Amino acid sequence: MTKEKIQLMIEGGKAAPNAELSQKLGPLGINIMNVVSSINDKTNAFKGMKIPVKIVVDTNSKNLDYEIGSPPVSELIKKEINAEKGSGTPDKEKIGNLAIEQVIKIALMKKDGMLVKTLKAAVKNVVGSCNSFGVLVEGKKAVEINKEIDSGLYNNKIDSQLTEISNERLEQLKLQLEEVNKEIKKQIEKEKALAEKLAEKKPEVAKVEAPKEGEAAATPVVGGKVPAGKVEAGKEAAPAVPAVGGKAPAKEFEKKGKK
Repeated sequence: MTKEKIQLMIEGGKAAPNAELSQKLGPLGINIMNVVSSINDKTNAFKGMKIPVKIVVDTNSKNLDYEIGSPPVSELIKKEINAEKGSGTPDKEKIGNLAIEQVIKIALMKKDGMLVKTLKAAVKNVVGSCNSFGVLVEGKKAVEINKEIDSGLYNNKIDSQLTEISNERLEQLKLQLEEVNKEIKKQIEKEKALAEKLAEKKPEVAKVEAPKEGEAAATPVVGGKVPAGKVEAGKEAAPAVPAVGGKAPAKEFEKKGKK
């Protein structure tokens, strides 16, 4: 008995004929539109989400078996927050805020496919995925909410596998998200203003006036004294003492008492 396997990733309830189906099912004389219709019936509950589908075909009897996988964690998160895609800048823009109950629901759906032993560990995995999508949990980032999970704060809800929340709670989560985004925006504006202020305070390079034609450049006075070899402006330099016999004359004695 020979079996042919076809792997597909389709949007729930929206499968359509494609080249792969035609190439593998056409030669067997299997009606492709009937196959597509069956896939859509089986995946209709996952509308708006991408899900894996495996078709196993018995090439002798022409019987087909369908294996419908569960959507990836990313698709389940997007469905919970009614978003088409994640945040492009998850550290600067938060696009959703899930209740712990919603995270538990996703963890229950995906736990068997995760390398975890407990539901709590699966919940923490989902929280990590939320963080990379720019999605908060209970108004907090992954590092904060996971600390609370580890502390046992949500043990009752996790152990009871609570997955339902009220419309009132959903509204509270929405307001919480708005407040978080406002704070993030304020922080970004504050950092930008600080950067601009620091840029304005850069020390200006002192400009030295160029000497006029025929004049020597001015020499700065240090500590109120004119450097050696330089003459203060407006004063004449003392005449040089000629050398005698190649030697400079000895200093003259002081006029008083040293003749």
